[in-house]
Amino acid sequence: MTRVGFRSFLLTCAILGVSWIASADVITEWNERAVQSTIAAKQYPFVGTRTLAIVHTAMYDAVNSIEGRYAPYKVKVPAPAGASAEAAAVAAAHAVLVQLCPDQSADLDSAYAVSLEKIPGGIGKTAGIAIGEKVAAQTLALRSSDGANAPNTYRSITTAGVYITTTLPIGTQWGSVTPWLMEHGSQFRPEPPPKLTSAKWDRDCKEVMEIGGKKSTVRTAEQTNIARFWAITGPASWDPIVRQLADFPSRRLVENARLFALVEMAAADAYIAVFDAKYTFNFWRPITAIRNGDLGGNAAMRIPDWEPLIDTPLHPEYPCAHCITSAATGTVLQAEFGRGTVPPLIMSSAASPGVVRKWTSIKNWMDEVSAARIYGGIHYRNSMDVGQAMGRRIGELAVQNYLRPVQ
Repeated sequence: MTRVGFRSFLLTCAILGVSWIASADVITEWNERAVQSTIAAKQYPFVGTRTLAIVHTAMYDAVNSIEGRYAPYKVKVPAPAGASAEAAAVAAAHAVLVQLCPDQSADLDSAYAVSLEKIPGGIGKTAGIAIGEKVAAQTLALRSSDGANAPNTYRSITTAGVYITTTLPIGTQWGSVTPWLMEHGSQFRPEPPPKLTSAKWDRDCKEVMEIGGKKSTVRTAEQTNIARFWAITGPASWDPIVRQLADFPSRRLVENARLFALVEMAAADAYIAVFDAKYTFNFWRPITAIRNGDLGGNAAMRIPDWEPLIDTPLHPEYPCAHCITSAATGTVLQAEFGRGTVPPLIMSSAASPGVVRKWTSIKNWMDEVSAARIYGGIHYRNSMDVGQAMGRRIGELAVQNYLRPVQ
């Protein structure tokens, strides 16, 4: 479906006052299955992005080996005439997930059988399965030495004999993981955070102190709801949006395979880039900065019992991870569906049971994700702005340089 066709459909929906009817395919089906697998496996959000990127690049390269409409990501295998692209996609996703989440093999095998049962039998189905399994094996091999299993060697700052919190930060080595799109993790590394003597730092610290504290008297009920809603992390925080857009009528299987591959690679690289920056600058979180405000030269900034509204993640502050991932994925979506109004995007959050939020543009969704981190008391505005800018550059890199149509 072209962007022009999408906009035409939106106009029709607006005139008739209706929304589209979902038309889920095996790409969206196995995206949801993969997200749930990362949650069940208790993978950290950044690890989950690697899993989703492997799943979807394998699905894409398997489908595209048959369709041949776009440039491959890394793998292209011979495909006999009549091979089933659906069977290839399902086989690729299943083969990846049983390797990355082996404890879930029984459930994944059952889901695999159900998916295959819907596909007509014959040599086309058999050929598609063989293609999917072959692409999955090659994709897993390509990522087998990408650095994702590097040990956590973070060394806390202390002096001999002095107690400090013993919980290790997470993602300490993730900035060195082999990227999917970027040349290296530091490709989009930003400038350092503001100096503690700058007006920008003074502005940002005061803002989060006032609006992000657990006892804030200026944060609105809506801002509180937004902060708590977006305590959700990783692929579960953007893939429901992607699935809704991918369910747009008349989209082809290969188009959705490509869309998800671009989204998941952009998200995975966003996490690599943000952890490279976080552990380069090692900048303090609001809870540390505000409880130690006098160390920055301003005793008035110190509030001994200040706490953020939501729990502070176990990694440095700068830049904002939610901001970079939502901007990276949102930029890919905007390239596919435009920057204007879309039928309401609807999402719930495991962090806020029973709450449903809606947006009428991809930009509104991206901006809310980012602002939530200030309302929640765990990020500064400059970190939000920098994270969004990094994410946009990664999203643009994805759509401009990868999986391009074959001329």
